[in-house]
Amino acid sequence: MELSLIVPVYNEAENFPRLVAEVERHVPPPYTMLVIHDFDEDTTLPVARSLAEGRGWIRLVRNEGGRGAASAIKTGFRAAASGPALVVMADLSDDLSLVPRMLSLYAQGNRIVCASRYARGGRQIGGPLLKRTLSRLAGRSLRLLAGFPTNDATNSFRLYDAALVNELGIESTGGFELALEITAKAFRRRVRIAEIPCTWRDRSAGRSRFRLLRWLPSYLRWYGYAMAASRFFPSSKRRSSV
Repeated sequence: MELSLIVPVYNEAENFPRLVAEVERHVPPPYTMLVIHDFDEDTTLPVARSLAEGRGWIRLVRNEGGRGAASAIKTGFRAAASGPALVVMADLSDDLSLVPRMLSLYAQGNRIVCASRYARGGRQIGGPLLKRTLSRLAGRSLRLLAGFPTNDATNSFRLYDAALVNELGIESTGGFELALEITAKAFRRRVRIAEIPCTWRDRSAGRSRFRLLRWLPSYLRWYGYAMAASRFFPSSKRRSSV
């Protein structure tokens, strides 16, 4: 069972070597890292090409849809095609020590495994206050009111079955709201979804491309979709694991 690591990058030359070191430290092989880039001048690419020498698992992939996080991640899922696929940020915000446990939950039949900052034992370190507050509110309210299978609706650090994602399709065009979209669609289909607590840290180098105000309408769209999805089956049949 080979894992695909989907890593969208945008001028991550400083962070990328440390990301590779974290992958080699924590992720059990076999795996392939799909480095999705928007343009040839991205500062990540020379560093990635150098590190790829002797590391056949690093694969550079041009973003097929133009530019942007949503398009890059869609390109990554198409490149992965099937099997487990983990969306990882190059800024080292994600705790890769959780990957073995996530793969174990996937092997048990969970087709999405959500790393949750707001589950018991989870933490969020740093980041803008407004972003943190809205994210926590969205996750907790969906969990309580709709029986959504994770306390963290918006974290992009998730393990997916790539074939499922390609089957469901991704409509998002803005940014990282696609994590909410995919999980909401799977929730409506009664797909098995698991959650584990995680620690998330704001980036220490480089510039974030997260655009809260621009992407907020898209988040609200999929929040409403997830809330409405709960009416399609009774709470006793909701399927999630922690």
